[in-house]
Amino acid sequence: MPDSPVVAVALSGGIDSLVTGFLIKQRFKKVFGIHFTTGYETSLPDVSALASIFGFPVHTIDLSREFETRVVDYFISTYMAGKTPNPCLVCNLQIKFKKLFEHAQTLGADLMATGHYATVVNRYTCTREEIIQAWLERGADFTKDQSYFLSMLSPKILENLVFPLADFTKHQVRQLAGQHDLVPVVPNESQDICFLPDKNHWAFINAKTKIFPKPGPVVDSQGKTVGSHQGLHKFTVGQRKGINIPGPAPYYVKKIDIKTNTLHICFKSDLAQKRMAVEQIVWNYPEKENLKHIEVQIRSAHKAATAGLDWDDDTSGIVTFETPQNAITPGQAAVFYQENRVLGAGLISATQ
Repeated sequence: MPDSPVVAVALSGGIDSLVTGFLIKQRFKKVFGIHFTTGYETSLPDVSALASIFGFPVHTIDLSREFETRVVDYFISTYMAGKTPNPCLVCNLQIKFKKLFEHAQTLGADLMATGHYATVVNRYTCTREEIIQAWLERGADFTKDQSYFLSMLSPKILENLVFPLADFTKHQVRQLAGQHDLVPVVPNESQDICFLPDKNHWAFINAKTKIFPKPGPVVDSQGKTVGSHQGLHKFTVGQRKGINIPGPAPYYVKKIDIKTNTLHICFKSDLAQKRMAVEQIVWNYPEKENLKHIEVQIRSAHKAATAGLDWDDDTSGIVTFETPQNAITPGQAAVFYQENRVLGAGLISATQ
């Protein structure tokens, strides 16, 4: 890596990316911007305005084909398999930090900077000589922390990344933007899935696949059929709304059995479970054995809970929580932490 690396800044046009561009331009001598399109945009930012703001070139990269095959197809196939996908995590892994960075490299970039609220520890953020490989930590603003969605990035990817907002809160980012007249060139940034503006994932799947829902039985925790559903891909584990079956207390989705087309439901008191199987684990910590008291986060809004990890092989294992956790959802990521450091992450394959 050269002493004066070329840095590509991913610019969406929102406030986080603008402040990122501002901070990177202050820190590095050779900078350019990159903006990518997915094919699902309802409006596009004025890239020339972005270039004017920063005084460096901004390249637009069309990643619509890759986004369709690597994110949208994954989203659909995961739901059709009876699991709940995590498209933002897959987009980070397959699009932003793979395909986008590959394009940035062809334009001369050594590093890539983004406006994520997370901390990457590598040669550009820490001078400690004992760093052998890069790792990820939570950002300073725990309310905005995005390490969960970045948790499956490998050390090889992390060593080329810069996250300038790592030590900032969202409030501080807004203040900095105001002080330097950094005005977003896109509407307010959405927290929803970018290709589902109306949040109607089943209508989206039907339109894409032309496969329409198949009715099936709804079974309670006693094994009794208490009604019928109109398609399993309308549901996710832990869901309450949309079951539409009366009972002495609200029902929640406990399990989706795609093989028998059965929706299993239960009361909230029966929703928690202690064990889950995790696969496709990307591990980024020297120790793998005897990890009995790590913190495991099973969805982005979940408060990480203490658990142990027993390995089956190099990329899969069984997680046992000290306290049962509600709505453990196959398809979602399980992220392993030690204090703020991400030890690794994988995908939940089943509950036990």
